[in-house]
Amino acid sequence: MMPHKRPLMTVVVPAHNEELGLARLLPRLLTGADQGEFRVVVVCNGCTDGSVAEARSHGPDVEVVELPVPSKAAALAAGGAMVRDFPVAFVDADVCLDPSGLRALARLVTLDGYLAAAPERNLVRDQVSLAARWYYDIWERLPQVRSGLFGRGIIVLSQAGYQRVSALPSFISDDLAYSEEFNARERTIAVDSTVSVWPARTWRSLLKRRIRVVQGVQELGKTGRVSPSASTRPMDLLRIVAADPAMALRLPLFLFTTVLVRMRVRFGATGNGVWMRDETSRIA
Repeated sequence: MMPHKRPLMTVVVPAHNEELGLARLLPRLLTGADQGEFRVVVVCNGCTDGSVAEARSHGPDVEVVELPVPSKAAALAAGGAMVRDFPVAFVDADVCLDPSGLRALARLVTLDGYLAAAPERNLVRDQVSLAARWYYDIWERLPQVRSGLFGRGIIVLSQAGYQRVSALPSFISDDLAYSEEFNARERTIAVDSTVSVWPARTWRSLLKRRIRVVQGVQELGKTGRVSPSASTRPMDLLRIVAADPAMALRLPLFLFTTVLVRMRVRFGATGNGVWMRDETSRIA
């Protein structure tokens, strides 16, 4: 492989205690990439596991930044400050994407004029409980989930796109905030790029994730940054069932989960401010 004179893009990976995720992600990103094709920056924030050692084990292909406090917002800012070559990809440490997928996303924001792009989503359902799978079967079919940039663990931004989102305040749901910052003509989903996403494996761990999502949506809503199209409407659910009658069996569970999560958020039963992180998706 010929070395690149300058990187095709910068890849920023925020990581808080993501040793296993980095061991899965980084080899996939780097295997098959040309020398110097991607500038990968891993921002380890408040890590108490082997994340730093794992990132450094990949040698000069990976730059490591250490922050003392666990904060994704701080990690995104620190990684963004190191970007010299655009486009920039912000990649969660617990997903997987190969070099060809990154190249496809880069083309969309360099040659096709989009400000933001994300890959198709492949939810890896291995060892996921029936209840969690049934919830995700409905969730994946929601129109805003199909078209939005959120919930994919990666977003690629042009220089102009990054300048827009870098001016945003910090939000719980940073990926939703980024997605909502671009209209349908400015963002796209790449049909020739797929990211593997590991969902919550149990229904209880799914509740943790959904509580944080609802908190994030409410936070964004208070600033007027959530468009009506980002909300689920009864007609959306009816259309899902009409298109696939098998979804009718899953719909009651989806609705029960949605109502329960909203009640817990409303009445403060959300962990007393503790980070509602799902660890089941991070099990090897």
